[in-house]
Amino acid sequence: MSSLFSYENLVHAVAGATGSIVGMSVFYPLDTLRSRLQVEDSKKLEGSSWEVLLKLANEEGVDALYRGLTPVLQSLSISNFVYFYTFHALRRTTTKSSAIQDLMFGIIAGSINVVLTSPLWVVNTRMKFDKHRYSSLLGGLVEVAQKEGAKGLWSGTIPSLLLVSNPAIQFMVYESIKRNLSAKGSFDTYTAFLTGALAKAVATTLTYPIQLIQSRLRAGTSLKPLLKDVKKNPLIMFRGLEAKLLQTVMTAALMFIIYEKIVRLVLTIMRVRMAKRR
Repeated sequence: MSSLFSYENLVHAVAGATGSIVGMSVFYPLDTLRSRLQVEDSKKLEGSSWEVLLKLANEEGVDALYRGLTPVLQSLSISNFVYFYTFHALRRTTTKSSAIQDLMFGIIAGSINVVLTSPLWVVNTRMKFDKHRYSSLLGGLVEVAQKEGAKGLWSGTIPSLLLVSNPAIQFMVYESIKRNLSAKGSFDTYTAFLTGALAKAVATTLTYPIQLIQSRLRAGTSLKPLLKDVKKNPLIMFRGLEAKLLQTVMTAALMFIIYEKIVRLVLTIMRVRMAKRR
């Protein structure tokens, strides 16, 4: 029980949630582009990521690139708080750390996170495409529950459960590199940025087709047109990968910098205060 309820787990959770909010706020337009590329089949979305972003800004206004930001930040902060808290609580149950253990703990933490927060992501995915659809995240949750029930709130949960492999792989790669570099005394802020970027790039590329299906299910879009296109061109399953990599890699890299800074600062303060009490 001491491994489950501890100030250290809380520090990791708050730091992870804070880092994710900052990272997503900075690179949110790329997340908007990624969502639209995954769900919409429009000719105006053709071209490089930067060309499409400029086109959307010119045609729909800059505010369209930030549509749904508030509910996304609300959902992301809750989601990352749950994930970081659970992951580090599980790690405290063992004295030795390994890549396989980190992968397993990541899968367990991710599964708990998915079950608890899937309804939040269903609502904010829909709000991203239609800003007038729901008045707020809470209002959207209530409306979906009334009209569609539990099935609507947890739509896309199966691919989401498959996608727990994404953060699990990300944390396995990140913690493995961090463990090796820390042993050599060469894990600093710059290294945390590069390690976070690399870990997310590997995880995103390996799991992207499942993410595409997940986005379509959450948005309430039929998978039939997608499956029909896949028969003609299997690479369609990686549509929007460029934008996804740009967004998630940079967001993760920035998140891990802030996360490491907050954790080190707070834990150092806690240790100093404990030392003074003694």
